[in-house]
Amino acid sequence: MCGRFALLAKADLMREFLNVVNMEDPPARYNIAPTQPVLIVVASEKQEPGSNLPERKAMLVRWGFMPGWVKDPRDFPLLINARAETAIGKASFKAAMRHRRILVPASGFFEWRRPAEKGAKSQAYFIRPKKGEVVAFAGLMETWSSADGSEVDTGAILTTAANNDVARIHDRMPVVIRPEDFSRWLDCKTQEPRDVMDLMTPIDDGFFEAIPVSDRVNKVANMGPEILEAVEEEALPETKKGAHAPPPSDQLSLF
Repeated sequence: MCGRFALLAKADLMREFLNVVNMEDPPARYNIAPTQPVLIVVASEKQEPGSNLPERKAMLVRWGFMPGWVKDPRDFPLLINARAETAIGKASFKAAMRHRRILVPASGFFEWRRPAEKGAKSQAYFIRPKKGEVVAFAGLMETWSSADGSEVDTGAILTTAANNDVARIHDRMPVVIRPEDFSRWLDCKTQEPRDVMDLMTPIDDGFFEAIPVSDRVNKVANMGPEILEAVEEEALPETKKGAHAPPPSDQLSLF
């Protein structure tokens, strides 16, 4: 699961990391939540040999995937995540897996650990890369068209089984795409879903570090840097297998 994340890196760093040019300095966003616009990177149209035009471009999509065949969004759940293990065969995602794979830049994501005792307080964590200021999550996008012809670009983040560093907090984590694999992941012309399955696996142990933070992140209205301030981690008893914190009260439904 990935229900909140942050993006703090400046445009010059992201331009270099993602190899895009059409990116202005985005505002620092400490608590990105479902239904909000998120920055993504997609492959540009194939250029002629010798062209110096960029291979990738940045754009904004609504975080909450909407398949093109949906008639009424009110009757369809908000899909902010897609399971990497099953996305190829799911009706909601299989077209996007084949034709519209994206990168979602982030400075880290939030997750919650829930103690076994009923009613006990959950501990929130900001999970960030140990090295570097930005990471790229694998994602999918779809442009949904309404009956009146208006269009909305939408997206979801792919998740996989947690590695050992994250598993003590939650059993899922975002799929991380390494820079050397950006082109292959975004290449929907020659790389079919089965060709990129090897990229949708847990990132190596030691890549992330988990910083305990306060429950300020639970509220979408809290958008300042204070939500990233480290707090003392309470000694929590072992979490029961499969028991994790419920989504924050203002988080919408997940896939």
